[in-house]
Amino acid sequence: MTRALLSRENGPPMAARPFVLLSVATSVDGHIDDASPERLLLSNAEDFDRVDQVRAESDAILIGGNTLRSDNPRLLVNSEKRRADRIAAGKPEYPLKVTISASGDLSRDLKFWHFGDKKVVYTTDAAAPKLQETLDGLADVVSTGPTVDFGALLDDLATRGVDRLMVEGGGQIHTQFLSRGLADEIHLAIAPLLVGDAAAPRFLHPANYPGGSGRRMGLLEARTIGDVVLLRYAPKPASN
Repeated sequence: MTRALLSRENGPPMAARPFVLLSVATSVDGHIDDASPERLLLSNAEDFDRVDQVRAESDAILIGGNTLRSDNPRLLVNSEKRRADRIAAGKPEYPLKVTISASGDLSRDLKFWHFGDKKVVYTTDAAAPKLQETLDGLADVVSTGPTVDFGALLDDLATRGVDRLMVEGGGQIHTQFLSRGLADEIHLAIAPLLVGDAAAPRFLHPANYPGGSGRRMGLLEARTIGDVVLLRYAPKPASN
């Protein structure tokens, strides 16, 4: 199924947007991977289990098209008990899986489409027909207009019953949510590694972030998980 979205400004009243949580693991020097063909594992086993818990608590998990192509993840809740707990709570066994592709260059063979439950891909008017042909029967294809509109994406997820969205990257996607003021929380896991390669991808890209470089985020938590440090931040200003 392919459909286009109405904007929040021009359409009827819409449900509240989901709570958006950005989840990322980085090296001490801010990289989310190295430049080798193999994925760099930054988290330890205990932190991977924490991420699995956060996935289980989410209604949807989002990953960008570039990361989908490079890492080819299944993006699942791995714990059988957590999946059983979701079912007992009246939820689907797996969260909705979401991706974004402005180009439409996503292979039908990617693992993402063949594991878990429902999937949706957000794209542009130009790329939607291509994706619909490629992913027929595997995912909903939703066009947000001439460009990928992240606000419209969140509005559409709200209509699908998504109250909590977990965003797992990559850097371009995290940058878009933060620079548009759409992220409610950041889970930043820092691994005791130094990548030191200018070609390696980073957590965030240059952008005009709300409030500029002088605005401090709220620190919600800081704790150690083995040799990893988890920092939880609230990027939006506290409401009065």
